Amino acid sequence: MPVRIGVVVFPGSNCDRDTLYALELAGAEPVALWHEQGSLDGAAAVVLPGGFAYGDYLRAGAIARFSPIMRAVADFAAADGLVLGICNGFQVLAEAGLVPGALLRNASLRFAGRDVAIVPERLDTPFTHALDSNRPLRMPVAHGEGCYYADEATLDALERDGQVLFRYVDADGVPAGSDEPANPNGSLRAIAGVLNAAGNVAGLMPHPERAAEAILGSADGMGIIRSLVESAGRAAGVRTPVKVGAS
Repeated sequence: MPVRIGVVVFPGSNCDRDTLYALELAGAEPVALWHEQGSLDGAAAVVLPGGFAYGDYLRAGAIARFSPIMRAVADFAAADGLVLGICNGFQVLAEAGLVPGALLRNASLRFAGRDVAIVPERLDTPFTHALDSNRPLRMPVAHGEGCYYADEATLDALERDGQVLFRYVDADGVPAGSDEPANPNGSLRAIAGVLNAAGNVAGLMPHPERAAEAILGSADGMGIIRSLVESAGRAAGVRTPVKVGAS
């Protein structure tokens, strides 16, 4: 049996079906989890997808973090369960305190919707181990509040403890300054994704599910999706063969 991975659906989620499809391509049994339910239906991992939960009222993710299912997500994460937040999902995780830092309005004060390049800082995590190198990965961003922020002490601690997971880079693979075009939102230290201290919860702003097949323009995101599926499968004792064409 394929490993069961849940995708939380909030009012305003718009990447849930893309995420369900990408997980299926990677060999999982994806299941949609409605935000009002109180359990994860036996999922071995959970994804909070992109979108505009509750219309991004107040702040992106600020209302969604109080949804009933987030109590189950928080308990699951506390028990070392694997959780991945993508774009709006990253914002929800940050608002819930499940990953460090905050996502502020883009420095341009405009919505950013385009392809970017990111590099993984680590290849030894449940979210990156299937990537074959630290080469730049191309995938889209689509957000208005994606500027990663934390105070200097927190940023230094993230660097020291290996909690920076992805960075935005320029055409030469160099981390992009907060005022450079390759950094789409002005994120401090070019941070595009982070881990929690335990390493089982991750958030990133770019969309790997929108770059899961070559027909989409890039298949670079599949390595992230596959990493999660394989890690969840190992945790659950399930073998997860990848479908043909999922590269």
